[in-house]
Amino acid sequence: MRKGQRVRPRGTQRERQRGTEREREREREREREREREMDREREMDRERERWTEREMDRERKRVCVRERCRVPDCVDTLCSHAGLMADKEEKPVGEEEDETDLNYTPPAQKSLQEIQELDKDDESLRKYKQTLLGAGPVVADPTIPNVQVTRLTLMCDQAPGPITMDLSGDLEALKKKSFTMKEGVDYRVKIHFKVNRDIVSGLKYIHLTYRKGIRVDKAVYMVGSYGPRVEEHEFITPVEEAPKGMIVRGSYHIKSHFTDDDKTDHLSWEWNLGIKKDWDE
Repeated sequence: MRKGQRVRPRGTQRERQRGTEREREREREREREREREMDREREMDRERERWTEREMDRERKRVCVRERCRVPDCVDTLCSHAGLMADKEEKPVGEEEDETDLNYTPPAQKSLQEIQELDKDDESLRKYKQTLLGAGPVVADPTIPNVQVTRLTLMCDQAPGPITMDLSGDLEALKKKSFTMKEGVDYRVKIHFKVNRDIVSGLKYIHLTYRKGIRVDKAVYMVGSYGPRVEEHEFITPVEEAPKGMIVRGSYHIKSHFTDDDKTDHLSWEWNLGIKKDWDE
């Protein structure tokens, strides 16, 4: 070492090195935080895209589909409605209008005897009508309604148990009862009903959803036309996804109506549905 050269303490140099390393580590941590923030933003963008796609898919389902009937028990050869509709404007249930197809005319009502007499020489059609209507006439009490809705079930594979409401009992008590559904799950609605005497055309299930007194959703399911038989008929709606997120959790009031082309109110009832974070909340 040359004379007069200042000696630099080794401890000070090591401190500077450690300080530099800490600064580099903090910079790397800031970089990792920026990457995590970018990942969160990308995930939010993907979630918004998925939400938009789901909403578009729901909107497509809410269009009345023509030229095809997906109801297996439909006995109306002119029935061409299938799928799900949703109208945007509030109207009384008895005054529903098909705004998506103003040219649609409900088919003429035919008695059960007339249906059985049609195309008697067509063996395949005869067997088809026999499968739907039975081999003999259905004997029913003339004092009971022609259409009786007996049960509604919310079908969900993730549910811990069946979610079923009895519609043959006290509907006022049902109005005070609440059912629970976990947010974001896929579900379908299954309706059990009976046709006792005459063929009924253009059955549909109307589902109005309210939250805090404001209507937030409306769906009209085209059920189809059915003939009388001893066994119950079943109708299952397309798959829907329950609302998801903290904002949509809460209690919803449902007004359900089972009607037809003649605007006959076969049954109207009200019930409550709670969207929660988990089933057991």
